Amino acid sequence: MATKTSKRNPGIPLDMGWVRATTVNLSATQRRAATLTTRRSVKNDWQAAWLLRAITMIDLTTLAGDDTPGKVTRLCAKARQPLRQDLIEALAVESLNLTVGAVCVYHQRVKEAIAALRGSGIPVAAVSTGFPAGLNPFPQRIEEIHQSVEAGADEIDIVISREHVLQGNWDALYDEVCEMRRACGDAHMKTILATGELGPLWHVAQASKVCMMAGADFIKTSTGKESVNATLEVGLTMVREIRAYQAISGYKVGFKPAGGISSAKDALNWLILIKEELGDDWLNSQLFRFGASGLLTDIERQLSHYVSGRYAARHHMPMA
Repeated sequence: MATKTSKRNPGIPLDMGWVRATTVNLSATQRRAATLTTRRSVKNDWQAAWLLRAITMIDLTTLAGDDTPGKVTRLCAKARQPLRQDLIEALAVESLNLTVGAVCVYHQRVKEAIAALRGSGIPVAAVSTGFPAGLNPFPQRIEEIHQSVEAGADEIDIVISREHVLQGNWDALYDEVCEMRRACGDAHMKTILATGELGPLWHVAQASKVCMMAGADFIKTSTGKESVNATLEVGLTMVREIRAYQAISGYKVGFKPAGGISSAKDALNWLILIKEELGDDWLNSQLFRFGASGLLTDIERQLSHYVSGRYAARHHMPMA
């Protein structure tokens, strides 16, 4: 089927036959994920170029109990200029006007983030629906989406009810995500599966299918608060379902790994996975994001090493 021109996934009717037919070969998935880190070696100029691209796909995130207006304002300043000026000049990338993909905050900090990013074109994403556990009463979860949208959030990161996956209640999961999608309105919806709490990989694959059929614009691995967050095995499982969904619906769904991605090497591994499994069409902020808070600091350190030949201490980095 030809790819639709719409940038958003409107969803399709729930196909339980497709869900029930789901299988995942665990050993093959593990072998494939292991080879991703050894098949390609990205070095020197190419590594610098890939890391610059990675910056544009970061959802620069602060989701802590000590978030304050000042902390969010500082984060947004870094989002506007993610690299130090001396590195921008040394790399001769002034014309790229680099920014991160988005800034992700709690609902209470949305208005401050919007004010700090005004005129930059950088979207503000709000975590919602009882993040991270998703155990608030459902009407409250929907109202939280409405409030974040009314506050001006461009994107909403919602969390699903894990019990629906663990109990195989796919109709309930589909209906839940459909209602959340309606509540988001024009704001793009990133659906967090919390894969570390879903059990085996075939549950991850089934949940990915149902959430995409319900209209998710992105599917996201984790809240970052689980004991196990983004892994390449989980990522491989999810992106293959994204590819399958495009084949049956014609719509492209984005992918966001989150939690535990803190090094430039991690970023390169995820970019390799996307390039090999989904192709270059997904290597942009419209269809791929990193959910991260510390990743940008290490990327900046690696680019500093590329320019100077020396590693800077982390405390020399602006966001350290």
